[in-house]
Amino acid sequence: MLTSREFFDFSNYDHQGLFSENEAVWTALDHLQDYLASNFLKPWPLSGITGQINKAIVIYDGEVRNDLELTVGRDSSPLVSLKGEILAGAAVIFPGAFLANDKIIIGTGTIVEPGAFIRGPAIIGSDTEIRQGAYIRGDCLVGKGCVVGHTTEVKGSIMMDGAKAGHFAYIGDSILGKDVNLGAGTKLANFKMLAGSIVVTADKKKYDTGRRKLGAILGDRTETGCNSVTSPGTFMGPGSIVYPAVAVPGGYYPGRTIARPSRDSLRISSMRS
Repeated sequence: MLTSREFFDFSNYDHQGLFSENEAVWTALDHLQDYLASNFLKPWPLSGITGQINKAIVIYDGEVRNDLELTVGRDSSPLVSLKGEILAGAAVIFPGAFLANDKIIIGTGTIVEPGAFIRGPAIIGSDTEIRQGAYIRGDCLVGKGCVVGHTTEVKGSIMMDGAKAGHFAYIGDSILGKDVNLGAGTKLANFKMLAGSIVVTADKKKYDTGRRKLGAILGDRTETGCNSVTSPGTFMGPGSIVYPAVAVPGGYYPGRTIARPSRDSLRISSMRS
C-alpha cells in the first residue's frame, strides 16, 4: 500500500531509479538529495556559473555556446541560430535570472526567464518553462515539459513530466505526477505544526512517514482548482480533482477522488466510471 506504482506511470520517465517498487512513495523524497548529487559527479554545462545573469546563456549540444545568435520569434519564443540556421533544442537562460550556485542542470529546449531564481542542486528537464519570478529553492527535480510559473516556489520536491504550476503556487516536500496541473494559488502545505512525524491512514492502517515535513503526493493527471490547499501528508491517487478554494485534510484518497465544497462543509466522493 502507498507504493509509487499506485500513483505514477513511469513509462518513458528518465528518473525511475529514484523510486523503489518495494518502498513507500514518500521515500523518493528521502533519497532525493543523494540522487541529485550523483548527477554532478561528471562535468555539466553550468559548472562554475553563478550569480546574476547579465548576458543570455545558451546551452546547445551539452555545452555553453558563445558563437550562437539569439533572437525572438513572432510568438515571442527565443530562436537560436548559427550562421542563419535555426538550431532546435537549445536551452536559454535570459539576463536577469539568478543562479545561487552552479549545481544546476538544464535540459534541451528549456527556457529560464528573467527574474527567475534557482538554487541548486536542481535538475530541470527538457522543454520546460521556468517563468519570471519563479523560485526554485534547491533539492528539486523538475521533469520534461513542465511549468514553474510566476511567484511559484518549489522546495525539496519532484515534478514529473508535464506537471505544471503556472501561477502563485507553493510546492514543498511534494511529488507531482505526470500531467498534474495546479490552479493559480494552490498551496501544498508541508509542515506539521504539532510535534512528531506525519502519519497517514489508508484502509484503516496507519503509516508513519518519519517526516516532520511532507507536502502532497499527487498522482498522475490530478488537478487542483485556484486557491486550493492540501494539508501536510495529503496523498491523492491518479485522476483526482480538487475544486477551487477547497482545503483538503491530510490523508489518503484513492484515484479519481473529487474534493468539492458542500454548503458549509467539504464533500469528498469518487468519480463515476
